[in-house]
Amino acid sequence: MSKEPNIIPILRWAGSKRKLLPKLVPYWGAGHARYFEPFVGSAALFFAIRPDSAILSDTNKQLIETLYLIREDARAVYKKLLKFPKGKRNYYRLRSLAPLGLAPVARAARFVFLNRFCFNGLYRTDAQGRFNVPFAPRGTGNLPSWEQFQLAASALNSATLICEDFEAAVLSRVGRGDFVYLDPPYAVGNRRIFRQYGPETFGLDDLERLGNLLKVIDKRGGHFVLSYAYCREAKDTFFRWPHKRVITARNISGFAKHRRRAVEMIISNIMLSS
Repeated sequence: MSKEPNIIPILRWAGSKRKLLPKLVPYWGAGHARYFEPFVGSAALFFAIRPDSAILSDTNKQLIETLYLIREDARAVYKKLLKFPKGKRNYYRLRSLAPLGLAPVARAARFVFLNRFCFNGLYRTDAQGRFNVPFAPRGTGNLPSWEQFQLAASALNSATLICEDFEAAVLSRVGRGDFVYLDPPYAVGNRRIFRQYGPETFGLDDLERLGNLLKVIDKRGGHFVLSYAYCREAKDTFFRWPHKRVITARNISGFAKHRRRAVEMIISNIMLSS
């Protein structure tokens, strides 16, 4: 792990574990061979530890493409991003555009712009796959700086980027000494969670697949860390593994004054010294 300046993730992401980083970073050790993150989102933990070798994956094709283009041509994406006028009117104009009708660089810049100014960092689509999160008039921060883009692009040079289901991404590659961080969408009682991607949400069947995947990682000699809501479904699925309860702040309305404390759990086959 290098001693470079702190990297602030370029993307905002609902459910991001940035506030849990002090609890998560200690699980990473110098002896780990590779870093896996199959629900990559904003990649907050990846950017915090900057591993020498990583596999980042997600089923969100536009997310993976955006990270790829930032890595390959950060300057082009950033220059295009700066050309978009800020404000509600342009937000909805960009949101209405069909991504596949845009050039790849413009598509990546659009993704970053909508992500930075949408409600609560959500990624959500309708039944036709169209991004439909509303504009947030305030509380979204601003566009990332060029320095942030450069640092993110440099860190991503160590990563292989894959658009794939979490189980397939890990099962086909993980081995002894690998480190897998999993931060899936919540399937609490199979209720619809507002921050999930769209009609095909992460359900209880996926939670069961995740539980089986942890067994495979452990059997192959890998290590895993899973962060999840502290709930009955998680306790039932992951009962065999040590876990700890942690308190974090959760922004439920897009504004700081409406944040509340939430109880989550960290499950791992790594035993920390304290």
